[in-house]
Amino acid sequence: MAGTTAVVGDDGVARCPWAITDPLNTDYHDTEWGVPVHGEQALFERICLESFQAGLSWLTILRKRPAFRDAFAGFDVDRVAAFDADDVQRLLADSTIVRNRAKIDAAIGNARAVQQLRDGQGIDALLWGYRGPDAGAPRTAEEVPTRSAASEAMAKDLRARGFRFVGPTSCHALMEATGIIDTHLADCHRRGIRCTVDGVRPAGGEAEISAGCASNRRT
Repeated sequence: MAGTTAVVGDDGVARCPWAITDPLNTDYHDTEWGVPVHGEQALFERICLESFQAGLSWLTILRKRPAFRDAFAGFDVDRVAAFDADDVQRLLADSTIVRNRAKIDAAIGNARAVQQLRDGQGIDALLWGYRGPDAGAPRTAEEVPTRSAASEAMAKDLRARGFRFVGPTSCHALMEATGIIDTHLADCHRRGIRCTVDGVRPAGGEAEISAGCASNRRT
């Protein structure tokens, strides 16, 4: 039986099927998903968001992303690592984010784990060390895996270093989101997009990322 291939929207652009389900998904897909992400703060944010997404839809997390940034001090690693019991109670009372005690505790613990990595290779080099040769482009959504040998190894490594809520599926999603792997469908207009976003995430957010990648975008 034929699988689900890239879908051509009203604008004549072919995208991965999940990207057409909501305008927020479309914007995220077209400007951010799969763009290489570097820098401690930017990668820490992605780790946290993927952890909070467990059991929920990614669209839910995207809708709450501005609130997460406010609640978690812009995902500044040192500030989150210093969160105490009062901060945990503040977060549990914040209806604009996902109020899950285990995930909140994990975010704080993961910030401290990121700090520990500064004495060695750092979170950027650690995560990007799991990038391997690009696999063939999937033709259908059904061909896109939800985990891989690399994501299993990454999850095992992160857990050994004190990270939590970093299973193989979450790590695979993290690798997709940050451009470590490319799982855009073969006919998607974003397949093969590669650009560099150096250092900490730009203050302007997705708009600046989009502008930085514009020259690499297929027409």
